[in-house]
Amino acid sequence: MVIQTYTADVLVVGGGTGGTAAAIQAARRGANTILVSEFPWLGGMLTAAGVSAPDGNELVAFQTGLWGEFLRELNRRQPGGLDNSWVSFFSYEPHIGAEIFADWVQELPNLHWISGQVPLEVYRQGDRISGVRFADFSVTAKVILDGTELGDLLALAEIPHRWGWEWQSEWGEPSAPVAANSLTQQYPVQAPTWVVVMQDFGENIAPAIPSAPNYDPSLFTGAWHNYGPEEFLNYGRLPGDKFMINWPICGNDYGQNLQRLLDSNLGRSEFGQECLWHSQNFAHFIQTQFGRRYGLAESVFPNPASAFALHPYFRESRRLIGLKTVREQDILPLAGAEVASIFDDTVAIGNYANDHHYPGVKFALQPKSLRWGGRWTGTPFTIPYGCLIPISTDGLLVCEKNISVSHIANGATRLQPVVMGIGQAAGMAAALCVELNCQPRNLPIRTLQLSLLESDRSPSAIVPLFNLPPHHPEWLNWQTYYLDHPEAYPADGNCPCFAMVDDDYNRFTRFTGIFQRLDRQNYRFQMETPTQLATQSWQLVTLRSHINQQLQNLPQTQKLNIWGRINSSGNWLLVEYFNEV
Repeated sequence: MVIQTYTADVLVVGGGTGGTAAAIQAARRGANTILVSEFPWLGGMLTAAGVSAPDGNELVAFQTGLWGEFLRELNRRQPGGLDNSWVSFFSYEPHIGAEIFADWVQELPNLHWISGQVPLEVYRQGDRISGVRFADFSVTAKVILDGTELGDLLALAEIPHRWGWEWQSEWGEPSAPVAANSLTQQYPVQAPTWVVVMQDFGENIAPAIPSAPNYDPSLFTGAWHNYGPEEFLNYGRLPGDKFMINWPICGNDYGQNLQRLLDSNLGRSEFGQECLWHSQNFAHFIQTQFGRRYGLAESVFPNPASAFALHPYFRESRRLIGLKTVREQDILPLAGAEVASIFDDTVAIGNYANDHHYPGVKFALQPKSLRWGGRWTGTPFTIPYGCLIPISTDGLLVCEKNISVSHIANGATRLQPVVMGIGQAAGMAAALCVELNCQPRNLPIRTLQLSLLESDRSPSAIVPLFNLPPHHPEWLNWQTYYLDHPEAYPADGNCPCFAMVDDDYNRFTRFTGIFQRLDRQNYRFQMETPTQLATQSWQLVTLRSHINQQLQNLPQTQKLNIWGRINSSGNWLLVEYFNEV
């Protein structure tokens, strides 16, 4: 049987968070690019998997690259704004995220997107990957990117990769187990979640949510213990009185026989069906506990069961064995510092805590969190280019959760903004390899780094600095300075530059009241106006470095005018500017 063969400079397989970013960046750089996705929505975790309340890279200084561009576009398109949930500073309707990615793809005449296809075979020429066969066509390309949710090209091409845990003897990771135990045997990787979106129907009665097979209410008992119903639902509150249900405590994480994800298409399908049923049962349990005011949301995703995401939120994948491997030590703070060390070939940044999901198990990890801006955030770290490149195979880059990373460190590198940065870096690298006619392993790293930093539309930070927002006039100078002088990288993550004040703060709401310092990086604010908000004390938080510094320097009690935004779900006031009264 003869099938259609396409030829491209760059082929991206998988339309998830990393694959979408990679294809857009490669095409923006000028490469003739083909993107093949399994699902009708692009964006993966951020859209099709329903995690529309992303974690990490929330500080203004870390809102760079395609991630920053995505946030700005969400702010422009999402009615009512993004201050809805308490798990994230940015929550939105999934379809709006999907529309943004679709529009970006549509803008690019050199980017051809084909949906509804999965890879079936990988073509090789010696040690080089040269093409991929799908059901109805094949594609040959100079550089191919694996952006699948589970690293499927790695398996099809028999490229060395990892699945599961590494023991402490491998790299000396402090949180790694010494040997196999009941946890590692039950959960070889982190548990996925099939996100379901529920809705508050107010005075109306929501349709009953039927239980699915294997319903066992005892699995969900205590889900919101220590939280309460309202706080539990507001965890993932979306606009329009909707709630993203992606809850780890006796919730809808599902990890039964995870090995099925690799065994066969049938095994993966069986796991997916059970994962979906588990989320339906959790939604059924919520409704039985909270009443018929709450039901399944309508018309959220483009499928018949439109309250359920298009596919599970996979937290872990097959992981490449690459030229470099990100280990737990690489994401933890240096001794006496608030930052991790930086890789010399850094191409992306992250800052989220190391977050692992094993249903019913609390797994202790080395702490990498710090108080900043009146709240907890994570130690900044970097992603090296070497973890995108196979040890001995040419023609291929990875651009998803399938990078060369340990099982332990994957808990921090898997987050949506980090994966988006990885995808952008991989897409830029692929396009540059086409321009320079070289293999990914031979691409000059400084060429790639400068291309990311100097990108016209979405320059991407590759050195994390708390006090250097992307619009700062010295941004590029300090980014390149620390690439040239890594020994000078500051332990507190702040470079010696002047603070930038947003003079457009009057677009925010002004509040007057009394500031109180309860502890270091713990601030409260009692409003005088408006009256309806003055009945409670609000936590003060900020994402801006100069505001963080100013809050730390305030006296214990002070009357202030604050310009910012209220988040009722998190009970916080996000401070954009303030002055003393």
